[in-house]
Amino acid sequence: MKNYKLNSTNLSHISERVSVPKYNRSKLKTGIVHVGIGGFHRAHEAFYTDQLLQDESVTDWGICGVALLDFDTKIYNTLKEQDGLYTLIVKELDGTHTRQVIGSIVEYLFAPEAPIKVIEKMASPEVKIITLTITEGGYNYNEATKKFDFDNPLIQHDLTHPNSPKTIFGYLTQALKLRKDRGLKGCTIQSCDNIQGNGHMAKRMLLTYVSTAAPDLVEWIESHVSFPNAMVDRITPATSEADIINLRETTGIEDAWPVVCEPFKQWVIEDDFIEGRPAWETVGAQFVNNVEPYEKMKLSLLNAGHSVLGILGALLGYDTIDEAVNNPNVRSFLNSYMDVEVSPVLGDLEGIDLSDYKRSLLERFGNINIKDQIDRICSESSAKIPIFILPTVNAQLTENGPIKRAAFVIAAWAIYSLGKDEKGHVLNIKDAMASLISEKAKVAVENPKTFLEIESVFGKLKNDSSFVEAYTQAYKNIMDQGVEKCVIAINRNQENNN
Repeated sequence: MKNYKLNSTNLSHISERVSVPKYNRSKLKTGIVHVGIGGFHRAHEAFYTDQLLQDESVTDWGICGVALLDFDTKIYNTLKEQDGLYTLIVKELDGTHTRQVIGSIVEYLFAPEAPIKVIEKMASPEVKIITLTITEGGYNYNEATKKFDFDNPLIQHDLTHPNSPKTIFGYLTQALKLRKDRGLKGCTIQSCDNIQGNGHMAKRMLLTYVSTAAPDLVEWIESHVSFPNAMVDRITPATSEADIINLRETTGIEDAWPVVCEPFKQWVIEDDFIEGRPAWETVGAQFVNNVEPYEKMKLSLLNAGHSVLGILGALLGYDTIDEAVNNPNVRSFLNSYMDVEVSPVLGDLEGIDLSDYKRSLLERFGNINIKDQIDRICSESSAKIPIFILPTVNAQLTENGPIKRAAFVIAAWAIYSLGKDEKGHVLNIKDAMASLISEKAKVAVENPKTFLEIESVFGKLKNDSSFVEAYTQAYKNIMDQGVEKCVIAINRNQENNN
């Protein structure tokens, strides 16, 4: 079997082996700029858009992918060399692989290399939507102050160097300023990140920045830009070298960075697009008036569940999420965390079978073909925990409800942050706050409570005596007995003991 490098020239040969775009990519207009062209975007929004574009009457919604950060060089170069094409590999529960080439990304820009090009593209009249996957930490929100963090050195840079920005806020401000100055229409800014009220967060953080960087622009943004909330869901593990080799050996496709994902996908979007939108609902997305119940459920169960499995699994020496959830003791712990601590505070979920949703999560987590790496799930935990786990804790604390399992997970994270698992192996910790977290974790060995003093993560949680007591006891138990013996003990307890 002859091998073919994935690019536009070889697409006709590749089409004999896997599904490829049937539409004429050269005729597409770029209606969407997407910032953050990692695996999730390519398994989710870009996939939905590719499916939509199979209807050749749809020509206005090609995507320009923007690599925002210096370490995005590899993905930018890969897309550039492959003409924006990549292979999506869906790993089905039965072990089979469904493969298709995605073609919706028709332009690609590397922001550190060409900031003005990115600003001009965002300001282009044909661009109607700017979408974001910049991770939870990318919104520059300080959990302790509940405000935009102007002390961030990158934000300070953007304020003094507006034409060579480094953050999304600098780019959006300059692009929207150009639209206003040129008398152009506004656009929609749509977050696709795992933050409850992600549209509200994007708007609030941007307007806070703009009020300092370009105060005359605030009123224009208020009336010309919309920020719909959305809930996104598709487990997308990091692509491994084995995935690349398997694709080449089974199909002859040489793809430097294919994307691997699970079969499940969900996209629930608030229908608030000021200058039009793609008909994503025709390919499986759901437009609603209120996203909040869906996103709260997903963040508190799926995303929090991932963090629970990741942190406990890392300490136990596991490499992948399926290994962790297929440990019956860890699985039982997660199940009781979802039932006892999360479900009671989710509120009205009309039309949703919560029991069925939780069962499906355990099935998805346990997909042995996905092999979602635990170090990926644990990365940037300092940004994830305040969004995925602490809202449940705070809601339960106001009702004097159960918080033992959440406190246990936080204690496990403090111990994880020491940098070794229970077998003495070094953990690969990736976190923007790694230095501070490591420092606090070391001090916490003698005084566990000091870990809760990281206010940008925990806010005022250190002042709640009931949580501190549960957390401190959990910390000591894990140190003395190890994770597995502790979760077995917790699982044996009756709910009325929590």
